[in-house]
This record gives sequence, C-alpha cells and structure tokens, in this order.
Amino acid sequence: MFSMTFTRSTDRDTWDALSDDEVVRHVREGDTALYEILVRRYNQRLYRVARCILRDDAEAEDVMQDAYVRAYEHLGEFAGAAKFSTWLTRIAIHEALARVRKRARTQELEPIPASNLYMTARSPVTTENPERQAYDRELKVLLERAIDSLQEDYRSVFVMRIVEGLTIAETAACLDLTIETVKTRLHRGRALLRRHLQRRAGIVAPDVFPFHLSRCDRVVEAVFQRIHGAYPESAD
Repeated sequence: MFSMTFTRSTDRDTWDALSDDEVVRHVREGDTALYEILVRRYNQRLYRVARCILRDDAEAEDVMQDAYVRAYEHLGEFAGAAKFSTWLTRIAIHEALARVRKRARTQELEPIPASNLYMTARSPVTTENPERQAYDRELKVLLERAIDSLQEDYRSVFVMRIVEGLTIAETAACLDLTIETVKTRLHRGRALLRRHLQRRAGIVAPDVFPFHLSRCDRVVEAVFQRIHGAYPESAD
C-alpha cells in the first residue's frame, strides 16, 4: 500500500541525491510514492510563483495542488526537452494566470485587504535579541508589501530571479520570455522597489514568502488524495 512516510522514514541524503529525472522515471514505472519527493522539493518555488501572480495565500495553495495533479496526469508526456522544474513551474504559472483571467471575467477586481495579503515571515532560530528579531520581521513584511505593489510583469520576474534564485535563462523559460526581456523587467522592478524601500540591514530577499513544513505536509496530503481519487491503482 502507498505510504505517505517515504521521505520521513528514508535517510534524507538518499532521496535528496535522486535527480528529478530519476524520480520521474521511478514514478512512471509505478513507484508513485516517490512523487512526494518532487512535491516537497518544489513546494516553496511553486508557492512563491503562484502567490506573486495571485497575491493570495489560499489561492496559491490551490494552484500548487492543481499544478502537481496536472503534472502527475501528464507525466508520461514529459519528454525531458526542458528541466522538470521548468516544466512544472510553467504548469503552475499557467494555472495561476487562468485563475486571474477567470476572476477578471466574473467580477471586477477589488483591492485585497492587507490582512489577507501578507503573512509575517518567521525568523529563523537565532541568538539575536527579541528587539532585533521583531525588527527583522517588520522589514520582511515591508519587503513583501513592496513586492506585492509591483506590476505583475515585474513582480513575477523579481520573485523567480531574486527571491527564488532561478537563473536568467530559467526565469525566461518558465515565463516564455526572452532573456533580454527578463533582464529589462528585472532592472525596472528593482528600480521600482528602490522607490518603496530604503536599504536597511537585515532584509534578505530569499527569506520572504516562506512556505513552512506544516503547510508543505498539508499540500502533500491533498495532492496524493486527489491523485488516488482519480487513479485508485496508484495506491496499490
């Protein structure tokens, strides 16, 4: 029977060492439990990418689930022409953009309440004093709000390139843009952010929009429930 404890009961170094292509091959051959590796490996990226388009935490999680299920359904069509991570990210982007278009058709967009937009980032365990930790959290929230204020074209490039750390080429491939367009949008996005923020010590872009372990577990559970609902044989 399928077990949701693969990544917890197996030495982390073992499954971390598997390449995406190796995992995909095993899943295609029937070891569907290994799909959890890919879900956990790309939860943070897909969350950040979906959220930068939708600017809503709950919708971003829904898009993540949709993207993982759709990728699983079409795994046999993945030809390896692009990296699996790029292929998966593009699926998530298309799912998020489809929601934006549907939202625009059904109702006029209204400003999203700030309470729904921003999740205060948890600071990592540190020996710093409480005042410094509180200051760091405030700065991260300020940066998240500044990123959210960017036009979507600039926001998606900035999040993928600076926050998530993709290369210029990977960002271009995921967004179906030319490398020059990515460079231009990144430059303009940074310029716009500088208008919102003064440089302050302690703001680290890779720390914003975190996707914590409890949320990762929830997405994994939901993805596999949906997969097994549609493909009961994968639970055997």
